[in-house]
Amino acid sequence: MNLTERVEQALETIRPYLMADGGNVSVEEITTEGIVRLKLLGNCGSCPMSFMTMKSGIEQAIMKAVPEITSVVAVNMAEQD
Repeated sequence: MNLTERVEQALETIRPYLMADGGNVSVEEITTEGIVRLKLLGNCGSCPMSFMTMKSGIEQAIMKAVPEITSVVAVNMAEQD
């Protein structure tokens, strides 16, 4: 199983929770440095809690399942004040 498939598999563990709130996430890119670039979809793209969802849910799930990943970033997440 390649890196992208392993990241997708990790995302599948949390997708039901995102979808329950009308959101989702897609992998845009995995860089050679091990950075996963995600796009937050649906309600996840505009939700004020998306930063917490990214850090405590999505990032944790990916980095636990795929230790080679060094960072997880959302390409379209609203800037936090």
